[in-house]
Amino acid sequence: MDFISLTILFLKTLAKFVGGYGIAIIVLTIIVRLALWSLNVKQQRSMKMMQTLQPKLKAIQDRYKSNPQMMQQKMMEFYKEHKFNPMSGCLPLLIQMPIFILLYSALISPQFIAEAGNQKFLFIDSLATTLRATAGISNDGKLGASVGDKFILGPNASVYIGDIVKSAKIKDGAQALHIVGDLTPGKDVDLSFSLDNFVLDKNLKFSELAKVDKAKVTVTNSNIRENEEIVFTRNSDDYMEATVPTVPINKSWHWDVIILIVLFAVTMFISQKIMMAMTKTDNQDPAQAALQKSMGTFMPLMILATFIVIPIPAGVLLYLITSNIIQIIQTVMINKQIDAELNAKKDSVDDTELNNAKKIN
Repeated sequence: MDFISLTILFLKTLAKFVGGYGIAIIVLTIIVRLALWSLNVKQQRSMKMMQTLQPKLKAIQDRYKSNPQMMQQKMMEFYKEHKFNPMSGCLPLLIQMPIFILLYSALISPQFIAEAGNQKFLFIDSLATTLRATAGISNDGKLGASVGDKFILGPNASVYIGDIVKSAKIKDGAQALHIVGDLTPGKDVDLSFSLDNFVLDKNLKFSELAKVDKAKVTVTNSNIRENEEIVFTRNSDDYMEATVPTVPINKSWHWDVIILIVLFAVTMFISQKIMMAMTKTDNQDPAQAALQKSMGTFMPLMILATFIVIPIPAGVLLYLITSNIIQIIQTVMINKQIDAELNAKKDSVDDTELNNAKKIN
């Protein structure tokens, strides 16, 4: 079983316990964020340490500004002396990136679309829909289509060997299916795939492959999230082919996804503002402060523009929004905890100095 199938299986298991895929995605986000809690604590401690070290770092930069190589060496020695790793703040992000990519691949896959693509959650009409896609009517015998659409084979098939029906797997579903000729919405389309795309295992042996007459496979229009079970028949060139009627569709904007994208930008902006406020110091370099301010303002806008161009499923946006909200809560809580520890340490030092002064007097 591949990672995408495992992800969908995990979400399916969660959905059974919590009552739906939308809540399952939120629970998954909470699990991920809690698992990264200790790393986030270390990240924020590093950022706090950077505040106290900033004046000394600036002094090193000013002293060796004419010798960049020596400056780099002195800064590395300084980091080592204070046991500070400037890359530690990137670790939580690096760990989350594979999870994001995996969730994106799972929610946009034919398996998830077939399993739960039409599930609603709150104001979201479909967890699998993207910003500009029209959900076609699945299993009505016709494929909704527009020029440029891509059709994908599902991972499972039923193969017919005479009167025997066997289950089989298909590999490279996204590349296996080919459109024969041109795709004209409203007219029949010819589809085909090679027998080589069947996975040979205990369910379908090589000796049986040559006897396959027909195969029933789910075909998905990846642009409109529509599934149709299509029966392919074998031709003389060892290709499975089928002729399927199509109906033209017009793509439209989905306001629920637009709202999700805006919510993501807002929560990310708030998160950036809180992080910048936490790292702001009186001794901060003005150029660095200006750069941080620009990044905090324009980064959400850049990602917002990216999400308009790249088709991100609503379920992935739900994950990102929930992650941002938890990040905001975590940042505030951990920052208060660190401030309390620093204040307690400062009070302890002050009490010690006061007691020493009294002894001297």
